[in-house]
Amino acid sequence: MPGVDPEVIYPHLISRPTPVEAAPRLAQAIGLEAEDLWIKRDDLTGLGGGGNKARKLERTAGAARAHGATTLVTSGAAQSNHARLTAAAGARLGMDVVLVLSGTPGDAATGNVVLDGLFGARIVWAGEVGEAALEDAVADVAEELRAKGGRPEVIPFGGSSVLGAQGYVEAGQELLAQLPGLTSAVVAVGSGGTMAGLVLALGTERVLGVDCGAVPDPEQAVTRLLGGLSGDQQNVRLRLRLDQVGPGYSALTNQVREAMLAAARTEGIVLDPVYTGRAMAGLIAAVRDGDVRPGEQTVLLHTGGLPGLFGHPEALAEASSLVDAQSDRWYPA
Repeated sequence: MPGVDPEVIYPHLISRPTPVEAAPRLAQAIGLEAEDLWIKRDDLTGLGGGGNKARKLERTAGAARAHGATTLVTSGAAQSNHARLTAAAGARLGMDVVLVLSGTPGDAATGNVVLDGLFGARIVWAGEVGEAALEDAVADVAEELRAKGGRPEVIPFGGSSVLGAQGYVEAGQELLAQLPGLTSAVVAVGSGGTMAGLVLALGTERVLGVDCGAVPDPEQAVTRLLGGLSGDQQNVRLRLRLDQVGPGYSALTNQVREAMLAAARTEGIVLDPVYTGRAMAGLIAAVRDGDVRPGEQTVLLHTGGLPGLFGHPEALAEASSLVDAQSDRWYPA
């Protein structure tokens, strides 16, 4: 497999296989039959609060350690799940971690940023910058560390390299062993590595990606990584929905709000407003327009992200309003 060094012994950072759970009430709520819908619980990978990025970090952080690196440097949005799990992986492996995050520090740390600090990562705030400027900031930080005698290795944005995406080739094989009759695996698309790995394992026709607005061209991102994994750079036709981003990456849309409520109130499953909420909203839209049909075995890949919910002001305000609307005041006599 391209990108995999047979001489490197990659660390085990996750609990595998992650479970698949039936979701009959959610299935019926969105227009499927009760036995159609399953949830692949990659939010239960274990490391650092769980999530899909841990599968990638087994390879990327493991390779960095094998190369002699002592510090992991990576980048992301302020509430990056990948950054949080890189910090956790560094703690597990005994490596320092520097996170270069877009944005500026708030009055108080929230969500993933709290956990970044708990795991011992140093945060460098890059300001409100685009993708290219964020990459430049990462390069500057890595060079500064080298100048001081450090041995940094840069982990790509989102952990999405050919090497990291191999973690989701394995996950796709794991899923197929659990549900050999699956028709569609629905997954949030951020930096593209998770979908690319699943497509190589399951085929393009069985993977439905839902863009979350993390990168300007998600189709290109997935296609590039898929070509690196397979060694075949020919264009492929992806099942990729682009209709759930709304005003932007951090925006909470009505469709995502409804999807989060549906999962919570039918199955007790918490989705986040940026990734898994959009994946669920994309699944609901796919059922409505006939791309996912009753009678087919469908899997929603839960990629984690719960800590990010507590760093999303709009989602928290929405949840708080529900508490107020559903609460009664009771005073003892």
